[in-house]
Amino acid sequence: MRKVSALFIAIFFVLALSAAAFDDMGKSATVNGWVTDSQCGAKGANAKAEACTQKCLAKGAKMVIVTDGDQKVLMVDNPDALKEHAGHHVAVTGTINGDSIHVDNVKMI
Repeated sequence: MRKVSALFIAIFFVLALSAAAFDDMGKSATVNGWVTDSQCGAKGANAKAEACTQKCLAKGAKMVIVTDGDQKVLMVDNPDALKEHAGHHVAVTGTINGDSIHVDNVKMI
């Protein structure tokens, strides 16, 4: 009986640790910033860069969001969610994982 109890406790402990690890993989957050391209990065984070952003994206640059506060550049995992907002100042809600974001919702600022 003790062996069975110890086995169940060990299995429970392993499952609890793995669930905690998966929980930390991505944090949902809302960030305010500019939708720009990977070529210009923070230089393109302004209202005057919309045409340049659209041109660079058309040439194959990756879509990014440059955050307002710290000018952090976040790669956009699902750029189709922001295709109508290239060059715009937006509030984006999504899952941040390292230096990338998966966009769930976007609102113009």
